[in-house]
Amino acid sequence: MNFDFEVISNSLPYLWKGFQYTVQLTVIAGIGGLVFGTLLALARLSSLRGLSWIASGYVNLMRSIPLVLVIFWFFFLVPFILQWVTGAERPPQVGAERTAIITFIMFEAAFFCEIMRAGIQSIPRGQVSAAYALGLSYSQAMRLVVLPQAFRNMIPVLLTQTIILFQDTSLVYVISATDFLGAASKVAQRDGRLIEMYSFVAVTYFILCFSLSVLVKRLQKKFAVIR
Repeated sequence: MNFDFEVISNSLPYLWKGFQYTVQLTVIAGIGGLVFGTLLALARLSSLRGLSWIASGYVNLMRSIPLVLVIFWFFFLVPFILQWVTGAERPPQVGAERTAIITFIMFEAAFFCEIMRAGIQSIPRGQVSAAYALGLSYSQAMRLVVLPQAFRNMIPVLLTQTIILFQDTSLVYVISATDFLGAASKVAQRDGRLIEMYSFVAVTYFILCFSLSVLVKRLQKKFAVIR
């Protein structure tokens, strides 16, 4: 009975800026994570044992640590490492936004790596052998034959991981980056309307993520019919 949702309408411009940052971070981290994840997947499948071990170690490390700890470590420790490397008098400021972008790319690359590795391994070896028979090199076979099919096969899983990434971006709130949740929290603390603001954020996340999940399921059925 005491709910005052007018605070939401009055704060929509500020919330919209936070939401834009959330979407921007999701897109940048998703693209960066997919690119580096694909490279990691190729490294894990490489015949070079040392390269494969390094890639496997990185993936296992990132998948075994909570994302919030990765954010904290990068935000607080990297400035001191850079100070030690450069010999500066004071630790350089990395900043919340750069920390968020770099840590999310690093973290998501490990998950996209496993997705792409499964996609690459799902391609029959006969197609690779046929590519070699046509005179294609390893890199050409991967670029022209294997990876396009792997991407297509893994599109539903890649989109599902992107939805999870969209939800995880709310963790940048812990380093005071103004994402959608961070903007709502600041308004809630300022106006003393925590229930209204957090309820609005929860409903918004639910509508978006549920709608995207339904879309992913339809795409999954479509690709299953094609295969």
